[in-house]
Amino acid sequence: MTSVSRRYGALPRIVRPEAFADVPPDRLLALLEAVTMILTIPGRAAERVDALVVPTGQGEDWRLTDAIRAWEAGPALRHLLVAGTNPAERTHRPLTLDRLRDLGLRRVDGVVLQAEPATDTGRQAAWIVDRVRALGIGSVALVVSPYHLVRVYLTVLRAADAAGLRLPMVPLPVAVAPHEPVPETGAAGYDLVAGEVGRLLRYADEGWVASPQRLRDHLRWLWTAHRPLLVGE
Repeated sequence: MTSVSRRYGALPRIVRPEAFADVPPDRLLALLEAVTMILTIPGRAAERVDALVVPTGQGEDWRLTDAIRAWEAGPALRHLLVAGTNPAERTHRPLTLDRLRDLGLRRVDGVVLQAEPATDTGRQAAWIVDRVRALGIGSVALVVSPYHLVRVYLTVLRAADAAGLRLPMVPLPVAVAPHEPVPETGAAGYDLVAGEVGRLLRYADEGWVASPQRLRDHLRWLWTAHRPLLVGE
């Protein structure tokens, strides 16, 4: 367990840089490697996946509007999976089709909403994997705010492993400026990166996210077995 998790317990959204002073450099390097290598997956591959997946939260409607825009523009997409939000959040709103229609949704066939509240990313990931298996989905694109992207990717990968499912996943960062205030906290994406690092360090210790070696294995498999999906060959 790192000093970050010991010191902060539940970990706030905003963490000061000095909290990482005694974290071993190899652990921080592993996180930088994960960020860099996940981004080797071409975003344009999202045009060829079976489903778009949106883990909602923090009052960030831009996750939904980006996903809806891609969904409406991509008739070949078979499913739009929208994971629920933590009801304890100040900006929590019920997840309904009417709400999505207000954000531009027109094509409702294939849209699946998580009925129960999801109090954390792990519960969202478990629901996503359950729906992927039940619906026979072969590949997904994760529509995520940039600061949250790596943790979502590693959490869904861990959940898929726990379910014995190999799932091609494409990261699709939401188009939002890094200085844009996040509604839940008023903090910008810049300010939330350190908190995400703290969570990744803690959750790696607790087995909630895929390990660096597991990510390497997954990316090798993805680039070897699913190259046509990634590059359109």
